[in-house]
Amino acid sequence: MLLFIKCIMAMMVGLFLSLIVGFCLLPILREKKLNQRLSVYLKDTHHDKSNVPTMGGLIFILPTIFLMTVLVIMGKVEMTYNLFICLFAFIGYAIIGLIDDYLIIYKNNNKGLSEVAKLILQIIVAIFLFYFFMIAGNESLLWVHTLGIKWNIGWLYGIFILLVLISSSNAVNLTDGLDGLAAGLSIIALFTMGIITAMTGWLEGYQEISIFIFTLVGSLTGFLFFNANPAKIFMGDTGSLSLGATLGMIAILTRHELLLLIIGIVFVIETTTCIIQRVYYKFTHKRIFPMTPIHHTFERMLPEREVVKIFWIVGLFASLVALIFGVWI
Repeated sequence: MLLFIKCIMAMMVGLFLSLIVGFCLLPILREKKLNQRLSVYLKDTHHDKSNVPTMGGLIFILPTIFLMTVLVIMGKVEMTYNLFICLFAFIGYAIIGLIDDYLIIYKNNNKGLSEVAKLILQIIVAIFLFYFFMIAGNESLLWVHTLGIKWNIGWLYGIFILLVLISSSNAVNLTDGLDGLAAGLSIIALFTMGIITAMTGWLEGYQEISIFIFTLVGSLTGFLFFNANPAKIFMGDTGSLSLGATLGMIAILTRHELLLLIIGIVFVIETTTCIIQRVYYKFTHKRIFPMTPIHHTFERMLPEREVVKIFWIVGLFASLVALIFGVWI
């Protein structure tokens, strides 16, 4: 019970700090004209978003880092290996996203880092994370809790970690296309993972990781105040890559990688449809879906706010199902 009280307090402080950062940062980004650069395919439907600042991920990244640093210095939170791994993933992928956002603004188009360059940077960070993961004493196990399956795959687990991190980070990145969509879904997914982590008593540093997760939930909720429709700021790759990698790393540490597929079902659908569309078009020069990511197809049929609400509800329902398997069963 004490842990949940600490998590609630961390969430409240994170929310408060992110609102302060948001009100301070937003005018600066507007003054510097660090605005979102739209894809040519969205010029007609999203023309009103061209003057909205990006790099908004800093609104929840900076307060989270600040609060966790203060808690560690004050001795309220212990800097365990596993907490360090979470923070390294969180900050490492945020830096990759920040570089990408900066290049998009600098080039004045929607092309920042090339796909190859971004992938290489993600792989480098993932390699460091695997190294830290192993020296922290974690085993290279594929663990399906519900079925009681434990499979030691040795060094192949490094490749598995790489796939999880790249998939999760890019999945959130692809979903970040409508006002509040990725932020709302990330809040739901992180809150769910926070509850699961708090119940994972066997994991070294599980309490510290839980506090980190709920701090991020609070900070992200503060960001949503500025990002909800009509958005005053976008999180950009700075925020989306960071959130996705963090979700992936938490799932790896708690051994709920497969459960993340349920929790992040919307992210999975967004990514899968993009892959299907791209492969199908390459071989046939035709499209299966009118537009991908799939939320843009829904946007052609429904108002943006309605699409976001529907996707939020799907994400919430999936997370409730995941909680049944992750905590109860």
